[in-house]
Amino acid sequence: MSESRTVTAAALAIGDELLSGRTRDRNIGHLAELLTAAGIDLEEVRIVPDDQERIVEALNALRARYDYVFTSGGIGPTHDDITADAVAAAFGVACSHDADALALLDAHYAERGMEFTEARRRMARMPVGSRHIDNPVSKAPGFVIGNVHVMAGVPSVFQAMLDNVLPTLNTGVKMHSEKVSCPYGEGDIGDPLSAIAEAHPTVNIGSYPRFSGDRFSTEIVIRGRDQAAIAAARRDVEAMLSSTGSRLAPKAV
Repeated sequence: MSESRTVTAAALAIGDELLSGRTRDRNIGHLAELLTAAGIDLEEVRIVPDDQERIVEALNALRARYDYVFTSGGIGPTHDDITADAVAAAFGVACSHDADALALLDAHYAERGMEFTEARRRMARMPVGSRHIDNPVSKAPGFVIGNVHVMAGVPSVFQAMLDNVLPTLNTGVKMHSEKVSCPYGEGDIGDPLSAIAEAHPTVNIGSYPRFSGDRFSTEIVIRGRDQAAIAAARRDVEAMLSSTGSRLAPKAV
């Protein structure tokens, strides 16, 4: 369903391994890319350790502020996978084995000839009142409760779950962007670019420095929901670059 208002989201990545550097997050960038394409603004990202109090605190702050929250990590079979318990605590409900999830996993491990151990049964635990997020990769489901979507940390599983979540979300007007290559450093264009940004308040103008090894340049990105406004800002940026070139060109003596 499409809406005219802005739809917002936040991401909460959970895991000691992310903060220690043992694991590099690959889910946030993927999430941001797909949400932007769908017209949902990812406005905040937090990373917290495997600590229930910290997870609850972050989750309650984010779910009150944004339309959607997406979590990754901490729903596996080991003792430090505490996300389901923390989410239940944040919503003030019990966390228990879900009957449908138990049946799904029981059949999955029976088909593979593997014992359905107590550790594997942990992956069927979720807050009471949750709905499943299908997991076509390894079967253990994620879950949705309120505006919070709880998904695995393993990138292939996270991505597969997200593919199933996206069609269920409300979306806003899609963000468009255009890039303008600038051969000058940010110090040369900073003042006039700030003036252009002030003159075009309905778009976002970002500048990103580049260094080739012997000189600086800048990539200018103009983002917005109104393509006419983007085009107007781009014309001003291109005119500014032309003026900057004239200003910086060597003078004849």
